[in-house]
Amino acid sequence: MRPDAKSLAPGFIPVRLPVGAGNLPRLWSGRAWAFLGAAALVLFIVVPICNLLVPASSIFHLSDYTVSLVGKIMCYAIVALAMDLIWGYTGILSLGHGLFFALGGYAMGMYLMRSIGRDGVYKSDLPDFMVFLDWKAYPWYWSFTEHFWYAALLVVLVPGILAFVFGFFAFRSRIKGVYFSIITQALTYAFMLLFFRNDTGFGGNNGFTDFKRILGFPIAAPGTRVALFAITGAALLAFLFVGRAIVQSKLGRVLTAIRDAETRVMFSGYNPLYFKLFIWTLSAVICGIAGALYVPQVGIINPSEMSPANSIEIAIWTAVGGRGTLIGPVLGAAVVNLGKSWFTQVLPEYWLFVLGLVFILVTLFLPRGIAGLWTRSRT
Repeated sequence: MRPDAKSLAPGFIPVRLPVGAGNLPRLWSGRAWAFLGAAALVLFIVVPICNLLVPASSIFHLSDYTVSLVGKIMCYAIVALAMDLIWGYTGILSLGHGLFFALGGYAMGMYLMRSIGRDGVYKSDLPDFMVFLDWKAYPWYWSFTEHFWYAALLVVLVPGILAFVFGFFAFRSRIKGVYFSIITQALTYAFMLLFFRNDTGFGGNNGFTDFKRILGFPIAAPGTRVALFAITGAALLAFLFVGRAIVQSKLGRVLTAIRDAETRVMFSGYNPLYFKLFIWTLSAVICGIAGALYVPQVGIINPSEMSPANSIEIAIWTAVGGRGTLIGPVLGAAVVNLGKSWFTQVLPEYWLFVLGLVFILVTLFLPRGIAGLWTRSRT
């Protein structure tokens, strides 16, 4: 039964919502759905055909380098999407998502290193870096990593547990704003220094590389590369659907309310801790999965992936694409990384200046990013 104004507490001023405000907003238009369908067609049919079946002499042929490059960018797009859930919809700016990305990559890298077998330089059951350091056996935390299912479990659990523990104490202490950003950046930097050490058992500054196979398939084979490409594309589309389901649900409306007025949410009877902790942990898990997909396609993982600069770049992708749009950060990751790929070949010493200039221009003239520019052109 709906209470009237007389039955409410004295001094309470009822708020009247506009007509239709109770309905969930329509996030994507019919054209957006058509775009996603076309993207799926390209990912799962056009690219494999152009790479595997079209002759190399044809202009329609896609090289292995192009397939790997686009696959890598799609991994970055998944990370940008994860950042959008936590920053664009919840208002929590993280400068440590590169850590979760790298941890997922290291978990998958451990399995890939075990899959090398005796094909390494030293023909040993141990990875070459352990033989070089005169290690006699695997550390205890390498146990069971020769099994793909266990590595996949680590990809989810390691970033998820770390994010859950860190987020619980941070959010319970009501750390927010720039203080939270600085703490996440410090956490990332601390883990980077830890993984740079040779005695941690993660390859030191060289990390993991020289992978041979995955699930028994040669990792450098064109068919394997295309399969990894398609799996990455499927993961990106799946996370887009998951993100859409979240932001259009009641959970998403609470997260948006936390972003806009957390104090009012608390006075309304909600505890922001659990909502923020859920989306924070989910965002970290998504980053870990992206890292696991990234490593076999790029062929290397090292502590530089944990550098604070990489986490800042993730925030830039999201800002350039447009926060709070889901599709915008995906476009931002694609545009920025394609530009980076070109600039680092032509003018590598100027790339960071260009990236900083792009971020400043977007902040000043395109506060809603590329997605906002598209929306403005439609109105």
